[in-house]
Amino acid sequence: MGIKEVHGGRQLPRSNVFRRDTKFSQAPIVSVPKSSSVSTIKPEENTPCKYWMSGNCRRGEKCWYLHSWLRGDGFATLAKLEGHKKAVRGIAHPSGFDKLYSGSSDGTLRMWDGYTGHCVRLTNLGDEVGSLITEGSLIFIGMKNLVKALDIHSEVEFNLKGPIGQVFAMTVVRDMLVAGAQNGCISTWRASCETKSFQPAASLEGHIGAVTCFAVEEKTLFSGSEDHTIRVWDMDTFRCIETLNGHAAAVTSLVHRNGYLFSCSLDCTIKVWSAPEGRNWEVVYTHNVGSGALKLCGMNDAETEPVLFCSCNDNTVRLYELPSFSERGRIFSKREVRVIERGSENLFFTGDDSGSLTVWKWRENLKKTN
Repeated sequence: MGIKEVHGGRQLPRSNVFRRDTKFSQAPIVSVPKSSSVSTIKPEENTPCKYWMSGNCRRGEKCWYLHSWLRGDGFATLAKLEGHKKAVRGIAHPSGFDKLYSGSSDGTLRMWDGYTGHCVRLTNLGDEVGSLITEGSLIFIGMKNLVKALDIHSEVEFNLKGPIGQVFAMTVVRDMLVAGAQNGCISTWRASCETKSFQPAASLEGHIGAVTCFAVEEKTLFSGSEDHTIRVWDMDTFRCIETLNGHAAAVTSLVHRNGYLFSCSLDCTIKVWSAPEGRNWEVVYTHNVGSGALKLCGMNDAETEPVLFCSCNDNTVRLYELPSFSERGRIFSKREVRVIERGSENLFFTGDDSGSLTVWKWRENLKKTN
C-alpha cells in the first residue's frame, strides 16, 4: 500500500525531493568493475556469495549465488576505500572540496583524495568516533564527552564540551550545532561569526535513552532515541512540543522531506509521519522491511526520481521508490551499513561495520543519452 492510498489522496512529490547542489570530483577513482552489475543467475537466487565477498569463491560462473555488491539497475560501484580497522561511523564531503572524510570506531579520521581514492591523511583521534558531519569548512566529530571541530582550510582544531557519554548524532539548525549523547541529553552551541567560535546555547532534556538521530525542518528539530520515541523541539524556545510514540524498539534514523517525516527502527519498520494543517504528527504509512532498520537516507537518482535508502541488520541496504515504496534494488555488504551519505554529481557513499567505505554512482538512463 502506498502513501497515496492511506492519506486522503495526498502523495509525496516525485521530483527534486532530495536535491543537493554540492560538487565532488567526477574524475574516476577506479573504473567501474564488471562485477558491479547483476550476474546471470537464477532469478530467485538473490543471495550474495559470502566466498566471493571474501575474494575466494572457487566456483566462478558456476556458483549459484550472486557475485555482485548490488542487485538492481541504475547505479554502480565506483570504488571501495579500505583502511579503517573498525566500523565507519561517519562520512563527510565538504562543499566545494575534492576530499572525502571518514571517521571510525578505530579512533581515526581519514581524508581520501577524490581523484585517486587514496588515503592522503590519517589522524589518530585517541578515542572512538560516534558520528561525523560537515558544515561549511568545518568538520564536526562526535566523540566521548565532546565534539571535536576541525577547520579544513586553516587546520585549526577545537573541542566543544558538554555531552555526557558518546555522541551518536549531530546536525545543524540555523546557526546552531546540535549533538545527541549517550545519556539522552541534547547539547547545543551557537556559532559566532565575529569570534569564530561556538558558545553553549541550551541543553534539551527529555529522552531516557541515548539520542541516536536527528532531522530538521526550519526551526523544528526531530530527535530519535533508544527509548523508542521521537521528540519534536521548537528551537526558538528549546522546548519539546510533541512526543511521537509508534515504534516498538529503538528509533535509529530520521529523514524529513517536503512535510513528511520518515523514521526507522529496530522493530523492522519504516514509518511515514505527517502533520496535516498544523495538527499533531501522525503515522500515515508503515512499511515492514523484514529486518532491523539502521539508517535512512533520501536522494534523487540520475533522472531526479526520489529514492529512499534503508540499511538493515542483515547486511543489506534496500532502495525504495517513492511514493510507492516499491523496492528497486539492494546493496550488499560484508557487515552492517550504518552510514549512507549523499554526494554530488550523482555520487553517494556507504560505510559498514567492517571499516569499508564504498563510493557509488547513479547511472543515467541509457535510452535518454543515446
